[in-house]
Amino acid sequence: MPETAVTDLPAAAPGSKSEQAYQAIKARIVEGTYTPGYRLVLGTIAKDLGFSVVPVREAIRRLEAEGLVKFERNVGATVAGIDPTEYLYTMQTLSIVEGAATALSAPLIDAVAIARARAVNEEMRECLEHFNPVRFTQLNQDFHSVLFEHCPNPHILDLVHRGWNRLAALRSSTFRFVPGRARESVAEHEGLLQLIESGADPDTIEKAARQHRAATLDAYLAQAKHQ
Repeated sequence: MPETAVTDLPAAAPGSKSEQAYQAIKARIVEGTYTPGYRLVLGTIAKDLGFSVVPVREAIRRLEAEGLVKFERNVGATVAGIDPTEYLYTMQTLSIVEGAATALSAPLIDAVAIARARAVNEEMRECLEHFNPVRFTQLNQDFHSVLFEHCPNPHILDLVHRGWNRLAALRSSTFRFVPGRARESVAEHEGLLQLIESGADPDTIEKAARQHRAATLDAYLAQAKHQ
């Protein structure tokens, strides 16, 4: 495989071995099974998945194009590290656009959606007992999706989706590094729901949503500085 970056690779056909290998390897990277710097040995992965080397090679080339994998001279394919600066910029941007989207969505969120969000938040609360940062992060996105998906401005909503996708590409589960933040996040979620239920003004909701996101970023930065 070449050591130069690969771009604009087409996705494999759904259900193909290449697609299955891609999904399997990406899941292990996102979940932290393959940590930054982990060497991706094609033969070993192919044997583990029960495939030939060819679909695994194709999958890794796709992951390189997405920035999840990089090639190092004399080493080969390895899992790329998380760029802290990119994480900072992504979280700062997301706090702004998601706050706006949540405020615009609020008048359109009905009692059924509120109940769904509250049920997800309760599952997050239960997750705290046997903490799984990856599962918690998935639930966190489900919760916030209920709050921002009603946004009537498609441009703002697109920016929110881009932010979440960028976080996924960074494999960022902040809660893995600052698990104490998870409990605070659940409490803040309930506060957001109460603001929406009570018909609070958009500025108040937007500020609360932005502060909620900023608090997670601040916790991460404080932990990174300490380390």
